[in-house]
Amino acid sequence: AEHQHTRYNPLRDDWVLVSAHRVKRPWQGQLEKPPLEDVPRWDPNNPLCPGAARANGEVNPQYEGTFVFPNDFPALQPDAPEPDDSDHPLFQAAAARGVCKVMCFHPWSDLTLPLMSLAEIRAVIDTWAELAAELGASYPWVQIFENKGAMMGCSNPHPHCQVWASSFLPNEAHLEDRTQRQHLTQHGVPMLLEYAEQEARRKERLVVENTDWLVVVPYWATWPYQTLLLPRRHVCRLQDLCKGERDSLASIMQRLLIKYDNLFEVSFPYSMGWHGAPTGPYLEEDCGHWQLHAHYYPPLLRSATVRKFMVGYEMLAQAQRDLTPEQAAERLRSLPEVHYKRRAK
Repeated sequence: AEHQHTRYNPLRDDWVLVSAHRVKRPWQGQLEKPPLEDVPRWDPNNPLCPGAARANGEVNPQYEGTFVFPNDFPALQPDAPEPDDSDHPLFQAAAARGVCKVMCFHPWSDLTLPLMSLAEIRAVIDTWAELAAELGASYPWVQIFENKGAMMGCSNPHPHCQVWASSFLPNEAHLEDRTQRQHLTQHGVPMLLEYAEQEARRKERLVVENTDWLVVVPYWATWPYQTLLLPRRHVCRLQDLCKGERDSLASIMQRLLIKYDNLFEVSFPYSMGWHGAPTGPYLEEDCGHWQLHAHYYPPLLRSATVRKFMVGYEMLAQAQRDLTPEQAAERLRSLPEVHYKRRAK
């Protein structure tokens, strides 16, 4: 806890430098603006609101639950042409096709996931699973991800996520496929199933748990309050979860996200995403080395206005963090599970 050391991340096959003493240094750098607290519940000019017009002129329906539509500015399109052949191995290009969708969690712009009911969160999970199955029927990778807060590049406060399906395995998926496959070959058990069992027993990095799930600050965490959401049983894909596991997933997500908001009493920014076994042509293959999991990467370090910057040494050498994962887990674990906005005054 007091001395720098490196820790190995078996999921990414790399190392992180832990320098816990650095969190004590005075901060004279950039201060972020706290997230807006006065977001209107409905705004006719917000393109994600029910009944509002989007950039392409289409008008959203008066939706009352989740709402999915094609991204008006997609990074991937299904009909992109093949790139020209390369004339040198240092200048390679490959085809990239896919679809991008936007998914609104709720019709209200001022209601983030930790403030939603369990039934509303469960509806989000069910829609995630439907999209994963639908797009995964033909595409090898379906990336569900949420960027929450302007600090994480989110341009609209309305609660939503994105779903990108691609004709290729992205870098992180390819890397996790390799490392999990190697671990199963060498040790005879899926890596993250074994890891969840170890963390459930050790407790020191555990944040919240229930019958089906646990959330930990991983031993190899890079971001200050990074967490890893893991199922207790071996399950490869989001769409494979049973009804009970989806209910308990809604519960543990709510508990985690309430703790996040309570940490600095602010709508906590993060980027999160689901990783599961590849789909499309991989549905016919044995993907037993995979274990479903979700990553949460929040940037805040000291307060609602002081973030961790991944620059300098992190960009040019290797990842570095300023407090131990055990310290971060203890702080999150000790926080109340009643949202600060809903406590008795």
